[in-house]
Amino acid sequence: MCIEFGREICGNLDTAESREWLVTNGIGGYASATVAGLLTRRYHGLLIAALKPPLGRTLLLAKLDETVLYDTRSYSLHTNRWADGIVSPHSYQHIERFSLENTIPVWRFAVADALLEKRVWMQQGANTTYVQYTLRRATQPLKLTLKAMVNYRDYHGDTQSNGWQMSVEQVEQGICVTAYSDAVPLYLLSDSPKGDSSASRGSVSVAHNWYYGFDLAVERYRGLRDKEDHLHAATFEVTLNPGEAIAFVASTEKQPDLHGEAALKLRRAQEQKLTGLWNSNRPLNTKESPSSINHLVLAADQFIVNRPVPEDSNGKTVIAGYHWFGDWGRDTMISLPGLTISTGRPEVARSILRTFARYVDQGMLPNRFPDAGEQPEYNTVDATLWYFEAVRAYYNSRDDDNLLGELFPILADIINWHCRGTRYNIHLDAADGLLYAGVAGVQLTWMDAKVDDWVVTPRIGKPIEVNALWYNALRTMAKFARQLGKPHQEYEAMADRAQYRFSRFWNDETGYCYDVLDGPDGDDSALRPNQIFAVSLPESPLTPAQQRSVVEACGRVLLTSHGLRSLAPDHPQYQGKYGGNQYQRDGAYHQGTVWGWLLGPFVLAHLRVYKNPEQARQFLEPMANHLTAHGLGSLSEIFDGDAPMTPRGCIAQAWTVAETLRAWLATEI
Repeated sequence: MCIEFGREICGNLDTAESREWLVTNGIGGYASATVAGLLTRRYHGLLIAALKPPLGRTLLLAKLDETVLYDTRSYSLHTNRWADGIVSPHSYQHIERFSLENTIPVWRFAVADALLEKRVWMQQGANTTYVQYTLRRATQPLKLTLKAMVNYRDYHGDTQSNGWQMSVEQVEQGICVTAYSDAVPLYLLSDSPKGDSSASRGSVSVAHNWYYGFDLAVERYRGLRDKEDHLHAATFEVTLNPGEAIAFVASTEKQPDLHGEAALKLRRAQEQKLTGLWNSNRPLNTKESPSSINHLVLAADQFIVNRPVPEDSNGKTVIAGYHWFGDWGRDTMISLPGLTISTGRPEVARSILRTFARYVDQGMLPNRFPDAGEQPEYNTVDATLWYFEAVRAYYNSRDDDNLLGELFPILADIINWHCRGTRYNIHLDAADGLLYAGVAGVQLTWMDAKVDDWVVTPRIGKPIEVNALWYNALRTMAKFARQLGKPHQEYEAMADRAQYRFSRFWNDETGYCYDVLDGPDGDDSALRPNQIFAVSLPESPLTPAQQRSVVEACGRVLLTSHGLRSLAPDHPQYQGKYGGNQYQRDGAYHQGTVWGWLLGPFVLAHLRVYKNPEQARQFLEPMANHLTAHGLGSLSEIFDGDAPMTPRGCIAQAWTVAETLRAWLATEI
């Protein structure tokens, strides 16, 4: 699949602004905007720097507004929508082609007989963005003018200028912008034009003009503030001769590498290495992977970022989703097998497992690391149990007894804490050997929407996926103990009891499982997708007949082209559309909204029951088409439960990409 659009998409503002691109830097920073070039989100910009990797994300460079002078005629190549709703200029109409070159977005602007190409990428490991312009075709020189629109704010926020005076100073080959005395400086620099002629010269002039009222249409849809101001900090001008290229560099580094061609060559080599690792890891690699899968392999890398810890400056973690999520324990552990093991990068998995082991506290893995502050939050019952499955997946790929020996005491301590009880009333119920979790006002499972004091899906009691994970963890621990020559009988006995009492989840009347047992209002019989894990996990506590019934129930009622609905459509609380303000959005988040990551477990469960890999893989095919629809080259977080299942939420979600890759590999024949 070649992700490429012509004027049929690029020349239509509705379609061009609904498609978004993303490039990342491996430390939590990114650049992102729309194919049309206009900003529709507060999260859009050419440099959102991770000032405290992998968080502390701060918008520094919003955009470069381009104008060209060619054959005495001026052409605007940028597009903006303003507070009054007016779009001006309509320069998306000059985009002849947009394409995704692996992860690098490329535009071709046609003006008269000239063709100007633009591409954007980031340096890995640095808060540095490259924007390169190449005059591919022309009969005479072309003058390129760029207005640099800068900012300095948290990426969740918005700026109303109110007379804000930034320091803008001219430096060699560009400018330095300092928003206030303690701010990290932004350097906007350019290299010299590269080509056959050495006569081209560029110039930069300092400016300090606020542009008011950029309209952010998607934020309005999300019920948030939808207007923002950006500072025009400087104007760059350069004349390009046919065949010449110039790179503009935005960086927090005082002396970034200004050699655009060399930086681009390095980025391409990095991407080639990633696809090579994927191909070498496939058990049946005689067939070439579809280009859609190659896109996902590269997308997988966008979520893997550095999280330095005192013992390891190269520690790794996973960004849960772009644009607004940080690294979450649950998302990281669910994503780890697909992002790292499936793609042939077990050393990254090892680093992630060791990094998170350092944060285990009272037998719990952190739920998330806040954007501000260093203290992780532990309000999760399942992240810790997904950790066992992540360790199992890693060990199965490497037989790494050294790491297993290092982590085993931590895993054993986790089991002990759960047996005697830990935070949020998480404890083993001695009456049936199942895990109970929950206190009023706290969300603990992956269905974790909360607005103010309202927990939308509290699921207090014994959630089915938590106990499927608990059973899987016990069986896994028994195997680990045997491998290391340690006592395993207690884990086996606990697993046997959990499996025996797991039968309580089976609802004979409906032919599928209860979602939660022993809740404040009794047992919850709502049909939700959580029971699919009781089939898809390596160790299943259900009988073969029950496994089949669960897959059939989820397939008939919850399955869509891009994932599973979070609640059956016939339930009175079902919400088929996701949107509106935070109360409306979070009220629908797990009440019918489709989750893309659940398609992977469904495929694995289907494969287990029917043992037909070709048929199971067919469920993944619509994801290939989705690569061109929302976050280009990646997969979305969520979709509407009602047709046409419009993509919503994050344009690129780690566990959606990870589980699609893992399921695709599992169904390879």
